[in-house]
Amino acid sequence: MSVARHTEITASGTSIEEAIQNGISRATDTLENVQQAWIKEMIAKVDGGRITEYRVDMKVSFVLKN
Repeated sequence: MSVARHTEITASGTSIEEAIQNGISRATDTLENVQQAWIKEMIAKVDGGRITEYRVDMKVSFVLKN
């Protein structure tokens, strides 16, 4: 039987895809058996009428060791 946990992460990047990848990369640096990510929210930071940064709030699932 497997048991999974979730942790919430906020990450940023110059695109939505980069922000998600940055969050997943950071999660896999410290967590083992990362299985999936649920993107809860996407935010664009705007300065002077231009998007300067994208942020994502995600919930990452990982399976605990037996």
